[in-house]
Amino acid sequence: MLTRNRPLHPAPKRPAAREAAPGGGRFQNRARWCLNWPVLRLLLVGLAGLAGTLCRYWLSGALARRYGEAFPAGTLAVNLLGCFAAGLLFHLMHERAAFSETARAVVFVGLLGGFTTFSSYGLQTFELLRDGRAGVAALNVVASNLLGVLAVFAGYASAKLLGGA
Repeated sequence: MLTRNRPLHPAPKRPAAREAAPGGGRFQNRARWCLNWPVLRLLLVGLAGLAGTLCRYWLSGALARRYGEAFPAGTLAVNLLGCFAAGLLFHLMHERAAFSETARAVVFVGLLGGFTTFSSYGLQTFELLRDGRAGVAALNVVASNLLGVLAVFAGYASAKLLGGA
């Protein structure tokens, strides 16, 4: 029978005072949070994205300095290289299943996601059209898309030839 002095749902028992644990209790909670796989995956994808972005920035800038900016050669080169790498790594990482889901996320979402520049491609094509350079814009669209798909096939075929599968 319930009385006024007894709650309907008793409060959970509190553990006795913490004994000194290695590293101290306060730091154990932080360590658990830092070693949490979703958090670690997020950090690794972010760092890989940073690396991909910096590589894209360097390569497209180097090609722009070398060949000028009349045609977005740097963006085209990054897109083609990214597409080739996507085909190559898709075969190695997905079809062979030799890598963890985290490793695949780091490579495809982080590194290649930061490296490939189809948003830059769209903006530069828009600018070419806006500036009345429809022929160069059309060349950029055809070259990026057609050669990009061909580069994925080439990367995929290369991985199959190198891997023997």
